[in-house]
Amino acid sequence: MTDIITLTGREDVREIVRQKYGEAALTVLNGQGAACCGGNAGGGASDSCCGGEAITGNLYDRTEAGQIPEAALLASLGCGNPTALAQLAEGEIVLDLGSGGGIDVLLSARRVGPSGFAYGLDMTDEMLALAEKNKAEAGAKNVAFVKGHIESIPLPDSSVHVIISNCVINLSADKDQVLREAFRVLKPGGRFAVSDVVVEGDLPDAVRGDMESYVGCVAGALEVNDYLARLEKAGFVDASIEPTRRYLFSDLEGTACSAENIATLPAEQKAALDGKVMGAFIRASKPDTSSCCGPSCCVGD
Repeated sequence: MTDIITLTGREDVREIVRQKYGEAALTVLNGQGAACCGGNAGGGASDSCCGGEAITGNLYDRTEAGQIPEAALLASLGCGNPTALAQLAEGEIVLDLGSGGGIDVLLSARRVGPSGFAYGLDMTDEMLALAEKNKAEAGAKNVAFVKGHIESIPLPDSSVHVIISNCVINLSADKDQVLREAFRVLKPGGRFAVSDVVVEGDLPDAVRGDMESYVGCVAGALEVNDYLARLEKAGFVDASIEPTRRYLFSDLEGTACSAENIATLPAEQKAALDGKVMGAFIRASKPDTSSCCGPSCCVGD
């Protein structure tokens, strides 16, 4: 498998992601319509980037959409709805990695109630500004948006019950560090419950090497078994991956997911991608050592 890090440095990947998602936030802040990972303005922008409806569409039902500011929904560039799948409980503390315009943070805050709390972590100033605007409009009191990188979470050890994320981990050039940090900040027994783009089998080198795809969509996605192995290496247990939406190559053509390298793939390689790239819900847990009775049961200590 070609590693994107061999093609460009980690800081280069981070800066490209920051630029693209900053442009997406400005699109919404300036009242120009839905966000687009390509930074294009206009009400129809979401149909021409990030896979359009194939990836980002119809992730939130009418009830959820009615609970948050419209700008939070317009800024969503995710591939899933982790708040609907994470089974959040009253009083829990939640952290959203790569929180963008704040849609999943605001929904989580409602689910955990006033006795709980929801953090959103993002590195992009424009997205943080949009999130703060949405927080104020929603009147959310149990929410805080924090600037930082998901590879270095600015929260103490064992400080949150649940980590969510919506198709952001696939954009990181150091996913092992992301998973180590997630494990660190989770409380014993805490839950990792994220939506992400994953792949069954390998992607052609042309896709892995295409930075436009890396920023917008699929080229940074881990293979399913690789993802599970990395979770185990980080210390997680009971890991599973549940497909929530499988993509056809035709869904991605004509979008930011289909830049020059992908467009030139032979027809048989395009066909081989059908159904192999998917949005998925990834679950795992940090072992609960609170009732440990001896050295043999203290996993991770």
